[in-house]
Amino acid sequence: MNDTVDMDPHTLELLEFGKVRELLAGYAFSSLGKELARQIEPSTDAQKIRDELALVSEMVLTLGTGQSPPLSGLHDVRLLVRRAAIGSMLTIEQLLEVADTLTCTGHIYRYRMRLDERCQRLIAFLTPVEDLGAMAKSITGCIDPRGHVLDMASPELAAVRQKLTALDERLQNQLKRLLRDPELRKALRYPNATVSGDHYVLPVAVNYRHKVPGLVHRTSSTGETVFIEPAALSNLSAERSVLKAEEEREIRRVLRRLSGDVGRVAFPLTKSIDVMAQLDLVAAKGRFSLDFGMSAPDPNEEGKLWLRLARHPILEHLFRQRSQKSESPTEVSATADSKRQAVVPIDVRLGVTFNLLIITGPNTGGKTVTLKTVGLLALMAQSGMHIPAADGSMVPIFHQVLADIGDEQSLEQSLSTFSSHISRIAGILKTANAQSLVLLDELGAGTDPTEGAALGRAILDELDQLGCRALVTTHLGDLKTYAFNNSRAENGAVEFDVQTLRPTYRLLIGQFGMSNAIKIARRLKLPKDLLKRAHRYLRRRQRRAPELERLQKLREQAELARQEALTASHEATRQREEFEQKTRELQRQAEKEAALKEFRARLQPNDKVLVQRFGKQGRIVRLDHKKNAAVVSVGLGQWEVPLEEVLPLEQ
Repeated sequence: MNDTVDMDPHTLELLEFGKVRELLAGYAFSSLGKELARQIEPSTDAQKIRDELALVSEMVLTLGTGQSPPLSGLHDVRLLVRRAAIGSMLTIEQLLEVADTLTCTGHIYRYRMRLDERCQRLIAFLTPVEDLGAMAKSITGCIDPRGHVLDMASPELAAVRQKLTALDERLQNQLKRLLRDPELRKALRYPNATVSGDHYVLPVAVNYRHKVPGLVHRTSSTGETVFIEPAALSNLSAERSVLKAEEEREIRRVLRRLSGDVGRVAFPLTKSIDVMAQLDLVAAKGRFSLDFGMSAPDPNEEGKLWLRLARHPILEHLFRQRSQKSESPTEVSATADSKRQAVVPIDVRLGVTFNLLIITGPNTGGKTVTLKTVGLLALMAQSGMHIPAADGSMVPIFHQVLADIGDEQSLEQSLSTFSSHISRIAGILKTANAQSLVLLDELGAGTDPTEGAALGRAILDELDQLGCRALVTTHLGDLKTYAFNNSRAENGAVEFDVQTLRPTYRLLIGQFGMSNAIKIARRLKLPKDLLKRAHRYLRRRQRRAPELERLQKLREQAELARQEALTASHEATRQREEFEQKTRELQRQAEKEAALKEFRARLQPNDKVLVQRFGKQGRIVRLDHKKNAAVVSVGLGQWEVPLEEVLPLEQ
């Protein structure tokens, strides 16, 4: 069954999910892990998501204790292993690559043994990895790291090479005798032999060719030197060629034997590689989580979204890069600016008392970033990743995430741009349902404000009827009052500091954003008469302002009460989970102690045990339950140890 999110490429591009994949891939160790990171997809299977998040949480715990998975040597040799399984012979380089991976299985097998007892999911996840290190040793015992097949690979190969060594010695002796001949030395261009292929040849001047009997192998580029294999060496060289061919046959036999051994472990090795690749992905998620201060969200199927102190990971990565470029202590202004460039965390809720959040506020105030943060973190959570938000954040299992996000449209822009946005929204409304997250940026922009507001209200009504979760940003004042007439909608505002004339990027739920134009104008010293006239015009347009202010204050108070209640509920849940975790740990410890007590009560002489003091296997010689001690045989000696130091072998 396909359990991936129904996500179109346009939405993926808008939310920059591909960049998150690349960030994640950067934390993977092997090419296998990087490939899996780049292919990661959101899921709609709630249990699968919970299992993956729990696995990443255990990995974070493990990485925090300095236990990073030892994945050195992991290669994707699955195709090579399959070829070996059907009888193909692997090359020396391929066998060495397989040996590295076989060695890695042993490292991971022992890594699992060292894991904390709290990491039960991780331990179970790694159980299929078998220790195939012995097979790696059989390969490296035959082939050295330089790719040379060793004499010890087979008795036949050792015998052939012994013959070759003896023959080479005879060849060298014969060659030395020839070079000591004064008459022969007169015919040589230089007093040394050289090698042509597997044959020893002498550099003879062309006019002395007839004085040196033998076979000509080649001629110099000038034609003045011929390279002759003396007749005295020909028989020995022919014998050497036969031995070299025999050596090559023996090497091929060794490679076939090793390839056959690899083929026989094809199934457990392939399974282990699959698990280790997934382990690399889990470790990458864990490192990403630790580096960005992430936490595990609580996935739910009730449509409740509550992001606490959420940050946009790509924006944070960008700010980090900029900060790293401003390293010089003399660049004070640049350093100050880089300090200001920190992602401001936001709190966002949906599906808890309201399904539609209408966000207003100044341009460049963070409205679009809010939409992207919510959409991206939802996708990350459903991909089994921790999210850059505080502990206790909740994320629904969305079956679709649909977005129309772009720069604010102005009336001067072409009608075709406005049309494309309306077409996109039409497609979203046709696709969305109660399990969808809809993100619309600058609703109603790009056309006449009055018509844009009317169209915006109609779109909000449609989203409300669909029952989806939706975040909508707008700068149209008429849409700010929509939430006052709909209990399933709420206002949100990005805060603006009138003193500094800068946005704070904080999201305030229960409030709507004000343009603050007159306040800003006053700070910028516009004439007082002009400001008074502006106030009069504003009052004419805002006859319902007192009523709106009263409603606004009531909603702010209600939102504050809801936030306090949610925070208290979260704290109570956290304390309950901590208590349950401690209870489970105590229960597990008690069960372990009881099992050990029963094991020691049933011990008999000659039983094999693990002696904790030596960390080695031993054998029970005799027991003294009155003294709570046992005499054990370890190595060549016998020792009396307390029964508490006697453990089952599997420990």
